[in-house]
Amino acid sequence: MPQQASPIQALQQQRLLLQLEYNTEKEAFRQQTEQIGIERKVKRGDAWWPVKVSRSYYNSLNQLAIEVVRTTDTDIEHSFEFGRPVQFFACNTKDVGASKITYSRFTATVSYADGDRLVVTVPDGTSILDLQNAEGLGVQLSFDETSYRTMMEALDRAIRGKGRLGELRDLFYSRQKPETFVFPPMHFPYLNPTQEQAVNMVLRAKDVAIVHGPPGTGKTTTLVEAIRETLMRENQVLVCAQSNMAVDWISEKLVDRGINVLRIGNPTRVNDKMLSFTYERRFEAHPDYAQLWAIRKAIRDLRSHRKRGDERYHQKLESLKGRAVELELRINADLFGEARVIASTLVGSSSRLLDGQKFGTLFIDEAAQALEAACWIPMRRVGRVILAGDHCQLPPTVKSIAALKAGLGKTLMERIVEQHPEAVTLLKIQYRMNDDIMRFSSNYFCGGQVESAPEVKFRGILDLDTPIEWLSPSEHPECSEQFKEQFVGESFGRINKAEADLTLDTLQRYFERIGKQRLLDERIDVGIISPYRAQVQYLRRLLMKREYFKPFRRLISVNTVDGFQGQERDIIVISLVRSNDEGQIGFLRDLRRMNVAITRARMKLIILGDKTTMTHHPFYRQLEQYIQHLSE
Repeated sequence: MPQQASPIQALQQQRLLLQLEYNTEKEAFRQQTEQIGIERKVKRGDAWWPVKVSRSYYNSLNQLAIEVVRTTDTDIEHSFEFGRPVQFFACNTKDVGASKITYSRFTATVSYADGDRLVVTVPDGTSILDLQNAEGLGVQLSFDETSYRTMMEALDRAIRGKGRLGELRDLFYSRQKPETFVFPPMHFPYLNPTQEQAVNMVLRAKDVAIVHGPPGTGKTTTLVEAIRETLMRENQVLVCAQSNMAVDWISEKLVDRGINVLRIGNPTRVNDKMLSFTYERRFEAHPDYAQLWAIRKAIRDLRSHRKRGDERYHQKLESLKGRAVELELRINADLFGEARVIASTLVGSSSRLLDGQKFGTLFIDEAAQALEAACWIPMRRVGRVILAGDHCQLPPTVKSIAALKAGLGKTLMERIVEQHPEAVTLLKIQYRMNDDIMRFSSNYFCGGQVESAPEVKFRGILDLDTPIEWLSPSEHPECSEQFKEQFVGESFGRINKAEADLTLDTLQRYFERIGKQRLLDERIDVGIISPYRAQVQYLRRLLMKREYFKPFRRLISVNTVDGFQGQERDIIVISLVRSNDEGQIGFLRDLRRMNVAITRARMKLIILGDKTTMTHHPFYRQLEQYIQHLSE
């Protein structure tokens, strides 16, 4: 994109790229639906089959909801979460292609997703009986038109934007300095100097501020403090993030600090603490709700028992509807009136519940994981924007290679960091990792600016242990052939079975050095990470089969890099999978993803991967040299 492009041209370019991404994803979804059998969809976590429809009811938002339970493959992590569209299908056998599958004509929307239970809302008039009687009923993720439509509309609004929205647009795309208030710095005794500086910068910002939090630096703590202080000056703020999980995380921390949060949408971890601040639960708990429910029931009864020639039918219906709307508005006014923080995903901020609402400040957490278009969705409701995240960790997902190359993957946070470095505070003290584990990431991604807090600097499990190890089959040429990667299915991914075995052997040897009793007494926890989903599922199955790990199963979790975002473990074991003669490493070239993986470990990091393949790339070559140097 030429440097002199105006803000409006730049956003028009974004819109074209987003359209390209939309077309690519829609086409990929169509092909997948037509070509991939149910077996693979189930394994990818994109479908459940078979399922049972257990019950149906009207929820507090007056939507027809049905509960769906999966009966097999319950160990597979799924991708269903609040707000995602799904479709029912019927099929008698798992191995068929899509030609033998019949799909429902309607789209449902996920309302809750638990381990093996989904609640989805379906259009009024859906025959629940047909679903309950369907043979071989399944449910799968559907293409998400709504999110794209919402992002497109947000970009269109920003392009046409007048007033405050237009000012923010022009500021983000120019070198014009953001404005600030002037007041002496405030002191927060429980924050470190860079966290304190970040909160002060947030409070002084009239337009924009960025909190850049590398792994383990207490970004959430800082953000919660900044929100609390902002609420001393403003009545209500809007807090958004890209994913439901990130919204849950920050909401929970705010609730722990005694702040009244109203969560629009439903949490991913469905426990009572999380549910208690959702809009739906609060709505049901309102004193007027019983009366509203009775009126809605009366409306449904009236519609289903309508008598021919009943002249008063419309009059009765309109009267009941009028009373229902009046009560709904009253309950809403109460709920929004008492909440200090309104929390939702970026796409969720387009909810009709927020119509007409304005906020002084918008906080966007994990801003480096969101497409720029998504960040513009809540922007129309606010006066200033605070972004928090780390653009050296997971980027947004972009499926279209062309759109990615043309700049769709560049986030609003990255753009503002480049244009307005004066609005950025880097958090510089980390509280998670042994210094040797942290140092490589700090040197490579943050110019060596991040330091370890004294209490974690030398943390470890065993005396005289090297905090990082890299084990490579290529160091044993006699067996390196069996360690070659394999390809599973067209779009299911790569797998390296011999490396998976070696991963668990290595962990078992390390466990034996620590000792069973100590592992259980101290609850030393472990994360096994692989960038490839096929490898993750193979490792999970392998782990379940191994008798040795039985007592420790609760302490071990296996997931992709994305699945570990925002988490940490005492021990992290990474299986890189790639091993070939060409030195091809695919999407492991995305170093931000690797940065997330290596910075999850508190005390011990073990990497398994073919060094000959990986060190073709300078990043992995440097990492290997760094680890070599530690063990000398």
